[in-house]
Amino acid sequence: VQLQASGGGLVQAGGSLRLSCTASGRSFSPYAMSWFRQAPGNEREFVAATRWSAGGTLYADSVKGRFAIFRDNAKNMYLQMNGLKPEDTAVYYCAAGFSLSRGQRDYDYWGQGTEVTVSS
Repeated sequence: VQLQASGGGLVQAGGSLRLSCTASGRSFSPYAMSWFRQAPGNEREFVAATRWSAGGTLYADSVKGRFAIFRDNAKNMYLQMNGLKPEDTAVYYCAAGFSLSRGQRDYDYWGQGTEVTVSS
């Protein structure tokens, strides 16, 4: 299984971005997928997660109400980010695993990351 994250870029505070995560692999059937992020000098932190084939989402308190995680009928997952703040600046990673969780250890597959920069 390979994950490819894309959609990052430079945006002004208050703006929006949509990140995409495309999965490849014949046997791709995770239980959950998620987004994490890592800002310079910080540890990687949980952002959002969703079950792959049924409802159910988790969000970090810092993004609740501003970000939305969803998937399409193919092997794509998205993170719609609205009301972006400078503190959202980070490299964003998508991940897939077999537990709907906020913990990095519950995700077995990781994408390479896409950089988001929010200017004030």
